[in-house]
Amino acid sequence: MKKDILTLSDLEKKDFDHLFKRAAQLKERHKKGVSDFPLKGKTLGLLFDKASTRTRISFESAMVHLGGTPMFISSQDTQMSRNEPIKDTARVMSRYLDCLAIRTYSQERIEEFAEYTDIPVINALTDLYHPCQVLSDLMTVIESKGRYEDLKITWLGDGNNVAQSWINAAAVLGLNLTLACPKGYYPDEKILANALEKKCGKITIVSNPEEAARDADVIYTDVWASMGQESELESRIKLFKPFQVNKTIVAIAAKDVIVMHCLPAHREEEISEDVLEGPNSVVWDQAENKMHMHKAILEWVMA
Repeated sequence: MKKDILTLSDLEKKDFDHLFKRAAQLKERHKKGVSDFPLKGKTLGLLFDKASTRTRISFESAMVHLGGTPMFISSQDTQMSRNEPIKDTARVMSRYLDCLAIRTYSQERIEEFAEYTDIPVINALTDLYHPCQVLSDLMTVIESKGRYEDLKITWLGDGNNVAQSWINAAAVLGLNLTLACPKGYYPDEKILANALEKKCGKITIVSNPEEAARDADVIYTDVWASMGQESELESRIKLFKPFQVNKTIVAIAAKDVIVMHCLPAHREEEISEDVLEGPNSVVWDQAENKMHMHKAILEWVMA
């Protein structure tokens, strides 16, 4: 049976823990100059509708490090741009590739690919979810804190696709997750309801950023306007300003709080320059860990 990662709800706790452990092992081996080639002869297709820096490069590097070959595919360069049905493209790609990572807008689009392919499909970002990002984020939390259990994890800002993947993870792993978002910008109600039904962990939505940040062990933020929402940025800035991660917010968190951002960062909007570059920031470790987590993911779904 093929393994897809379309949302973090697809995974069980044992899957998370395997990926965290294996990604840490692969990172340690990489630092020591040890090479692993479990995917020699395998090909990864990267089918992207959206621009990318970290996700694309980390997947490409991960595949090369594991001995395989990445193949970047812009949707605009395929016959899908001339209305070839997804199910036809998907079945053909199954004959050429060993795995497909897709970065697109619609979650339904990636689910249709998964339905019609015989190869693993990985969600490399949709408007609803960003599961691989949160897997690497949790890897970074474990590196910094030694665990993910019994921590207060706080999200400040828009209830976007990354926030919704954090909600999925919290429901499986039993995380203590507090999300502070302006009213009208909360996470999707259905995604939240499905997570709360699992009665695992504590997921809280508030509109007061100070309440969310108080005694937090982890503070996470993201851009206020995601890809496709750029026209809304000016209208959002005033509304989101109280949710900026700055020294005032960090000061009311736990003394050893770590600050996270999945990048790209808009300095002095969602995060201040001094915090992004400050001693509490683990942003650059977080970015590096995407590559190591993607290695673990690719090995898990293909090897």
